[in-house]
Amino acid sequence: MKIAIVGASGRMGRMLIESTLRDAEVTLVSAIDQAGTPAIGKNAGELVGMPCGMMVTSDVEAGIARADCLIDFTRPEGTLEHLAFCLRHKVAIVIGTTGFDEHGKQAIAEAAREIPIVFAPNMSVGVNVVFKLLDTASRILSEGYDIEIVEAHHKHKIDAPSGTALRMGEVVAKALERDLKKCAIYGREGVTGERDPSTIGFSTVRGGDIVGDHTVMYCGIGERVEISHKAGSRMPYALGSLRAARFLAGKANGLFDMQDVLGLR
Repeated sequence: MKIAIVGASGRMGRMLIESTLRDAEVTLVSAIDQAGTPAIGKNAGELVGMPCGMMVTSDVEAGIARADCLIDFTRPEGTLEHLAFCLRHKVAIVIGTTGFDEHGKQAIAEAAREIPIVFAPNMSVGVNVVFKLLDTASRILSEGYDIEIVEAHHKHKIDAPSGTALRMGEVVAKALERDLKKCAIYGREGVTGERDPSTIGFSTVRGGDIVGDHTVMYCGIGERVEISHKAGSRMPYALGSLRAARFLAGKANGLFDMQDVLGLR
């Protein structure tokens, strides 16, 4: 399977390049970055100490056109531009970008009528197992437990709460038959009054180089159940993305997430 990576010189881009070069089932055919970045024209493999003969390019359309699948962990506006090229050339896409508004999500859903897409807030296999555990735990701990979601990321992350935290909230709310838009509480300050047991709380930490920590707390009387995932590097996201790309092979269209990729439905 021929893979194109956009945002090649970024933290996630470099991890994706390394993972792709180490994977015998896929081939790196394009490493794409913004014009003017220092990596343009350099050997993509040298970014991760694995020279490969593939040069980093700013020609997005040509880079996408030669691939079977694009992997994108950039920003919403950039991803939507890249999606248009994927549509034009009938190239599958794995989207790990977070922070989309409803318009962006709708654009992705519409594109999936023509090309296959894996769109997930977190590509880690471990995180997606946690989603499954949260569904089970929430159904069992549906009464007598207050639910709080705490997430921590590096200081460069621009959206909050994280897409993963929001997805955790969606999983919990669905299991409890609640509407997250109505029951979510994003931070607290001042005299807030007694906690409403029907709410789901979110707390956000930003600092240093934290890759990604997520904990869902079920706080009862005399006990507390916590389900956590802590990422020590970005490698789990890269490996999950390649698994998602292989999942899309041979598919004509459709919108999928990592629960589909892992058979957890």
